Amino acid sequence: MTRKIAFAAQVLALAAPALMLAACGSSEEQQAKEGTADSELSSALGDEIMVDPDLAGQNQGNSAVAAGLGDGSLPPEMLSPEAIDRARSAALQLVGGQLKKAPVAVEVAGKLPADSALAVASRAAAAPGGNANCADRAEYTMQWAARLPATFPVYPQGSVQEAAGTDEGNCALRVVNYVTAVPLDEVIDFYFTRASAAGFKAQRIKEDGDDVLGGTKGNASYVVYARAIPSGGTSVDLVTHGS
Repeated sequence: MTRKIAFAAQVLALAAPALMLAACGSSEEQQAKEGTADSELSSALGDEIMVDPDLAGQNQGNSAVAAGLGDGSLPPEMLSPEAIDRARSAALQLVGGQLKKAPVAVEVAGKLPADSALAVASRAAAAPGGNANCADRAEYTMQWAARLPATFPVYPQGSVQEAAGTDEGNCALRVVNYVTAVPLDEVIDFYFTRASAAGFKAQRIKEDGDDVLGGTKGNASYVVYARAIPSGGTSVDLVTHGS
Protein backbone atom coordinates (compact mmCIF):
# COMPACT_ATOMS: atom_id res chain seq x y z
CA MET A 1 0.00 0.00 0.00
CA THR A 2 1.44 3.37 -0.97
CA ARG A 3 1.85 6.16 1.57
CA LYS A 4 -0.90 8.11 -0.21
CA ILE A 5 -3.39 5.29 0.16
CA ALA A 6 -2.36 4.65 3.77
CA PHE A 7 -2.73 8.35 4.53
CA ALA A 8 -6.33 8.58 3.36
CA ALA A 9 -7.20 5.21 4.88
CA GLN A 10 -5.88 6.29 8.27
CA VAL A 11 -7.90 9.48 8.49
CA LEU A 12 -11.09 7.74 7.41
CA ALA A 13 -10.58 4.71 9.65
CA LEU A 14 -13.19 5.81 12.20
CA ALA A 15 -15.82 5.92 9.48
CA ALA A 16 -15.27 2.69 7.61
CA PRO A 17 -12.37 0.38 8.50
CA ALA A 18 -12.96 -1.61 5.33
CA LEU A 19 -12.52 1.45 3.11
CA MET A 20 -8.75 1.30 2.75
CA LEU A 21 -8.83 3.02 -0.64
CA ALA A 22 -7.43 -0.09 -2.28
CA ALA A 23 -9.68 0.67 -5.21
CA CYS A 24 -7.45 3.66 -5.91
CA GLY A 25 -4.46 1.40 -6.44
CA SER A 26 -2.88 1.88 -9.84
CA SER A 27 0.00 0.48 -11.81
CA GLU A 28 3.55 1.48 -10.90
CA GLU A 29 3.67 3.61 -14.03
CA GLN A 30 0.50 5.46 -13.07
CA GLN A 31 1.76 6.00 -9.53
CA ALA A 32 5.01 7.38 -10.87
CA LYS A 33 3.11 9.83 -13.07
CA GLU A 34 0.90 10.86 -10.16
CA GLY A 35 3.96 11.35 -7.96
CA THR A 36 5.60 13.56 -10.57
CA ALA A 37 2.46 15.62 -11.00
CA ASP A 38 2.07 16.04 -7.24
CA SER A 39 5.72 17.05 -6.94
CA GLU A 40 5.27 19.74 -9.57
CA LEU A 41 2.07 20.98 -7.94
CA SER A 42 3.70 20.88 -4.52
CA SER A 43 6.53 23.13 -5.63
CA ALA A 44 4.08 25.61 -7.13
CA LEU A 45 1.29 25.51 -4.54
CA GLY A 46 2.67 28.09 -2.13
CA ASP A 47 3.26 30.74 -4.82
CA GLU A 48 -0.01 29.87 -6.57
CA ILE A 49 -2.10 30.48 -3.47
CA MET A 50 -0.22 33.66 -2.61
CA VAL A 51 -0.83 35.28 -6.00
CA ASP A 52 -4.16 33.82 -7.10
CA PRO A 53 -7.07 35.64 -5.39
CA ASP A 54 -9.50 32.90 -6.42
CA LEU A 55 -7.51 30.20 -4.64
CA ALA A 56 -6.82 32.39 -1.63
CA GLY A 57 -10.49 33.28 -1.38
CA GLN A 58 -11.51 29.63 -1.31
CA ASN A 59 -9.38 28.95 1.75
CA GLN A 60 -9.12 31.79 4.25
CA GLY A 61 -5.76 32.25 5.89
CA ASN A 62 -3.86 30.15 3.40
CA SER A 63 -1.99 33.11 1.91
CA ALA A 64 0.87 31.90 4.08
CA VAL A 65 0.52 28.17 3.40
CA ALA A 66 3.51 26.40 1.88
CA ALA A 67 3.79 23.14 -0.02
CA GLY A 68 6.08 20.77 1.83
CA LEU A 69 8.42 18.12 0.52
CA GLY A 70 6.16 15.30 1.67
CA ASP A 71 8.65 14.03 4.25
CA GLY A 72 6.86 15.47 7.28
CA SER A 73 9.43 18.20 7.82
CA LEU A 74 8.94 21.95 8.11
CA PRO A 75 10.82 24.41 5.93
CA PRO A 76 13.56 26.09 8.07
CA GLU A 77 12.00 29.52 7.57
CA MET A 78 8.86 28.34 9.40
CA LEU A 79 10.68 27.20 12.53
CA SER A 80 11.90 30.56 13.83
CA PRO A 81 10.14 32.20 16.81
CA GLU A 82 9.21 35.09 14.52
CA ALA A 83 7.58 32.74 12.00
CA ILE A 84 5.63 30.96 14.76
CA ASP A 85 4.43 34.32 16.10
CA ARG A 86 3.28 35.31 12.61
CA ALA A 87 1.35 32.04 12.29
CA ARG A 88 -0.30 32.59 15.66
CA SER A 89 -1.21 36.17 14.78
CA ALA A 90 -2.76 35.08 11.48
CA ALA A 91 -4.72 32.35 13.30
CA LEU A 92 -6.02 34.88 15.83
CA GLN A 93 -7.21 37.12 13.02
CA LEU A 94 -9.16 34.21 11.56
CA VAL A 95 -10.98 33.63 14.87
CA GLY A 96 -11.75 37.26 15.62
CA GLY A 97 -8.91 37.86 18.05
CA GLN A 98 -9.56 35.21 20.69
CA LEU A 99 -9.26 31.42 20.78
CA LYS A 100 -11.82 29.35 22.65
CA LYS A 101 -10.43 26.52 24.73
CA ALA A 102 -11.35 23.13 23.32
CA PRO A 103 -12.77 20.54 25.74
CA VAL A 104 -10.30 18.19 27.39
CA ALA A 105 -9.65 15.13 25.24
CA VAL A 106 -11.21 11.92 26.56
CA GLU A 107 -9.12 8.76 26.21
CA VAL A 108 -11.05 6.06 24.38
CA ALA A 109 -10.47 2.42 23.57
CA GLY A 110 -12.45 0.39 21.08
CA LYS A 111 -15.24 1.76 18.93
CA LEU A 112 -16.97 5.04 19.63
CA PRO A 113 -20.75 4.95 20.14
CA ALA A 114 -22.47 5.11 16.76
CA ASP A 115 -24.28 8.32 17.72
CA SER A 116 -21.21 10.17 19.00
CA ALA A 117 -20.29 13.41 17.22
CA LEU A 118 -17.02 11.99 15.91
CA ALA A 119 -18.49 8.73 14.67
CA VAL A 120 -21.27 10.58 12.86
CA ALA A 121 -18.79 13.06 11.37
CA SER A 122 -16.51 10.30 10.11
CA ARG A 123 -19.35 8.34 8.55
CA ALA A 124 -20.62 11.50 6.88
CA ALA A 125 -17.21 12.14 5.33
CA ALA A 126 -16.79 8.64 3.94
CA ALA A 127 -20.36 7.97 2.86
CA PRO A 128 -22.75 10.93 3.07
CA GLY A 129 -26.32 9.77 3.29
CA GLY A 130 -25.02 6.22 3.46
CA ASN A 131 -25.13 5.83 -0.32
CA ALA A 132 -21.84 7.17 -1.68
CA ASN A 133 -18.35 5.84 -1.13
CA CYS A 134 -16.50 9.14 -1.32
CA ALA A 135 -13.20 7.69 -0.10
CA ASP A 136 -12.95 5.45 -3.14
CA ARG A 137 -13.45 8.45 -5.43
CA ALA A 138 -10.70 10.59 -3.91
CA GLU A 139 -8.09 12.04 -6.26
CA TYR A 140 -4.61 12.89 -5.03
CA THR A 141 -3.34 16.33 -5.93
CA MET A 142 -2.04 19.21 -3.85
CA GLN A 143 -4.71 21.46 -5.36
CA TRP A 144 -7.26 20.06 -2.90
CA ALA A 145 -5.43 21.90 -0.10
CA ALA A 146 -6.60 25.15 -1.70
CA ARG A 147 -10.20 23.90 -1.88
CA LEU A 148 -10.96 23.26 1.77
CA PRO A 149 -14.17 24.76 3.20
CA ALA A 150 -13.65 28.33 4.40
CA THR A 151 -14.45 27.30 7.98
CA PHE A 152 -11.61 24.76 8.11
CA PRO A 153 -8.46 26.08 6.44
CA VAL A 154 -4.96 24.76 6.89
CA TYR A 155 -3.49 26.47 9.97
CA PRO A 156 -1.64 29.60 8.76
CA GLN A 157 1.89 28.86 7.55
CA GLY A 158 1.20 25.14 7.64
CA SER A 159 3.36 23.04 5.33
CA VAL A 160 1.09 20.81 3.21
CA GLN A 161 2.44 17.27 2.75
CA GLU A 162 -0.41 15.52 0.93
CA ALA A 163 -3.92 16.33 -0.23
CA ALA A 164 -6.84 14.43 -1.72
CA GLY A 165 -10.47 15.08 -2.47
CA THR A 166 -13.47 14.63 -4.73
CA ASP A 167 -16.62 16.47 -5.75
CA GLU A 168 -18.13 13.54 -7.65
CA GLY A 169 -21.74 12.65 -7.05
CA ASN A 170 -22.87 13.56 -3.53
CA CYS A 171 -19.27 13.89 -2.37
CA ALA A 172 -17.48 17.04 -1.26
CA LEU A 173 -14.58 15.31 0.46
CA ARG A 174 -11.26 16.94 1.37
CA VAL A 175 -8.35 15.14 3.08
CA VAL A 176 -5.22 17.19 3.77
CA ASN A 177 -2.08 16.37 5.75
CA TYR A 178 0.15 19.23 6.88
CA VAL A 179 2.69 20.11 9.55
CA THR A 180 2.99 23.29 11.59
CA ALA A 181 5.50 24.57 14.14
CA VAL A 182 2.62 25.63 16.42
CA PRO A 183 1.94 23.30 19.41
CA LEU A 184 -0.88 20.76 19.22
CA ASP A 185 -3.23 22.32 21.78
CA GLU A 186 -3.21 25.66 19.95
CA VAL A 187 -4.05 23.92 16.67
CA ILE A 188 -6.96 22.05 18.28
CA ASP A 189 -8.20 25.27 19.93
CA PHE A 190 -8.07 27.00 16.52
CA TYR A 191 -10.32 24.40 14.88
CA PHE A 192 -12.62 24.23 17.90
CA THR A 193 -13.06 28.01 17.76
CA ARG A 194 -13.70 27.97 14.00
CA ALA A 195 -16.14 25.07 14.29
CA SER A 196 -18.04 26.59 17.21
CA ALA A 197 -18.38 29.97 15.50
CA ALA A 198 -19.81 28.26 12.41
CA GLY A 199 -22.35 26.26 14.41
CA PHE A 200 -20.67 22.84 14.25
CA LYS A 201 -20.85 20.31 17.06
CA ALA A 202 -17.53 19.26 18.57
CA GLN A 203 -16.17 16.21 20.37
CA ARG A 204 -12.54 15.65 21.35
CA ILE A 205 -10.90 12.32 22.12
CA LYS A 206 -7.50 10.68 22.29
CA GLU A 207 -7.18 7.49 20.27
CA ASP A 208 -4.10 5.50 19.25
CA GLY A 209 -1.81 8.44 20.03
CA ASP A 210 -3.87 10.96 18.05
CA ASP A 211 -5.72 13.93 19.47
CA VAL A 212 -9.00 13.93 17.51
CA LEU A 213 -11.58 16.71 17.20
CA GLY A 214 -14.68 16.44 15.05
CA GLY A 215 -18.34 17.12 14.59
CA THR A 216 -21.18 17.94 12.21
CA LYS A 217 -23.57 20.66 11.15
CA GLY A 218 -26.40 19.42 8.99
CA ASN A 219 -24.83 17.40 6.17
CA ALA A 220 -21.37 18.95 6.65
CA SER A 221 -18.71 17.35 8.83
CA TYR A 222 -15.07 17.72 9.88
CA VAL A 223 -12.49 15.59 11.68
CA VAL A 224 -9.06 16.83 12.80
CA TYR A 225 -6.40 14.24 13.69
CA ALA A 226 -3.38 15.86 15.37
CA ARG A 227 -0.17 14.48 16.83
CA ALA A 228 2.93 16.14 18.28
CA ILE A 229 6.11 15.95 16.21
CA PRO A 230 9.16 14.81 18.23
CA SER A 231 11.24 17.65 16.80
CA GLY A 232 8.53 20.17 17.78
CA GLY A 233 5.26 21.27 16.23
CA THR A 234 2.24 19.30 15.09
CA SER A 235 1.27 16.97 12.26
CA VAL A 236 -2.38 17.30 11.24
CA ASP A 237 -4.74 15.22 9.12
CA LEU A 238 -7.75 17.39 8.28
CA VAL A 239 -10.86 15.72 6.83
CA THR A 240 -13.95 17.66 5.75
CA HIS A 241 -17.13 16.94 3.88
CA GLY A 242 -19.52 19.59 2.64
CA SER A 243 -19.18 23.26 3.41
